[in-house]
Amino acid sequence: MTGYILSIDQGTTSSRAIVFDGSMKLVGSGQKEFAQHYPASGWVEHDPEEIWDTVISTCKAALAAAGRKAADIAAIGITNQRETVVIWDRATGRPIHNAIVWQDRRTAPLCQKLKKQGLEKKFTRKTGLLLDPYFSGTKIAWMLDKVKGARKRAENGELLAGTIDSFLIWRLTGGKVHATDATNASRTLVYNIEKNAWDDELLAILGIPARMLPQVKDCADDYGITEKSLFGAEIKILGVAGDQHAATIGQACFEPGMMKSTYGTGCFALLNTGSDLVRSKNRLLTTIAYRLNGKTTYALEGSIFIAGAAVQWLRDGIKVIGKAEQSGVLAASADPTQEVYLVPAFVGLGAPHWDAEARGAIFGLTRNSGPAEFARAALESVAFQTRDLLDAMRKDWKGASAKTVLRVDGGMVASDWTMQRLADILDAPVDRPTILETTALGAAWLAGSKAGVWPKTREFARSWALERRFRPDMDASVRSAKLAGWRHAVRRTLSPLLIRAPKR
Repeated sequence: MTGYILSIDQGTTSSRAIVFDGSMKLVGSGQKEFAQHYPASGWVEHDPEEIWDTVISTCKAALAAAGRKAADIAAIGITNQRETVVIWDRATGRPIHNAIVWQDRRTAPLCQKLKKQGLEKKFTRKTGLLLDPYFSGTKIAWMLDKVKGARKRAENGELLAGTIDSFLIWRLTGGKVHATDATNASRTLVYNIEKNAWDDELLAILGIPARMLPQVKDCADDYGITEKSLFGAEIKILGVAGDQHAATIGQACFEPGMMKSTYGTGCFALLNTGSDLVRSKNRLLTTIAYRLNGKTTYALEGSIFIAGAAVQWLRDGIKVIGKAEQSGVLAASADPTQEVYLVPAFVGLGAPHWDAEARGAIFGLTRNSGPAEFARAALESVAFQTRDLLDAMRKDWKGASAKTVLRVDGGMVASDWTMQRLADILDAPVDRPTILETTALGAAWLAGSKAGVWPKTREFARSWALERRFRPDMDASVRSAKLAGWRHAVRRTLSPLLIRAPKR
């Protein structure tokens, strides 16, 4: 058997496929963007059929680029945008509605209703999550309520629901397998992460029939075999993990206390807490980092909704840059005497505030403020938000020590200026690996290790290689002043119900 692995990385704005060889080197890839649909304010949807088409076409492109055929591939690993959910017909495989994306806020009224009923503590205790439109459960409930006849059909067993990985597995296997992994299940708002099972009580509250939901498996497990007609030969699917969990694996964060942060459209930081299920007192999420060989490893997670999207706003919204790569160079030229703060609450604020009603704002503008100051404020906002997450993690768990080193990946980490500013604001080292495709690599490792053609955990961890370590180099008084300014700006941005007086 060859050591070639095909990794499917189905993201928020594009689908990618990468072929890795037996030495875990990228030898072929394909990528294709797909449409974003905004049917109403705060609503975000994807066409599942377009996602499916882009996945198949990019897999074929990756195989061609690698000069390989399906018969050369030992296994497929899948990683996906989390929380985005699809409901489809069991008989035909056709979706009954567009996929509702993780960024979508349409279920905010339902979340508020459940909070007023005093149910958030129950959901948090069982799932580790908060009642927020971000998660899949309320999205499923919305489709069952709003799509004509959907609830009755679901109760009759005619419909299936799942995150994007489940939809792809169903399609790839020709409708033979309805499954997901523990990491994706842990983001649905209806999965008990302590018992590792769908929770009947939470399903009843949201009105979701259990028979709609997929079987939950380990991250490295048997997810069936692709239909021969798709790629010319059958391929085993042996690995699945949500994108942030796959990145945690790809960064080899296998030991408690290790932390990674991915800077894509949003920013997602995961801190490995091992077998310790830490219940956050600072509005972080408790989640399943991964589940291997039946053993669950937990993590604390902080979710930032706007990271790279702030750079996209600079480019596409206010048009102060032509390309995303220009942001760091422009920020470096900003006037150091101006303190301009951008709170990028374009779709609300995530952890640790969880304020769905907050909206973006800029503070500290003068007549001399220009594109450079806007660029610096946008990039610094990502560093400030990451610092908020790290502070909360340290309060929640003693394993998040002052010696914590952050491993980073995602599109933004290519900017040296941004990574140096991140280290300065965190007052902690930031490690950038030689392989930045950590999400796809994590999914590939799950499949490759399960297939027996890639190394096991310890050997894989030893293969992680550092490209550059960014060490903090900012005066403590400057850092302190910047953080105080940031926190003041955030307080002024929060919706009235969440504004708290500053601690004295």
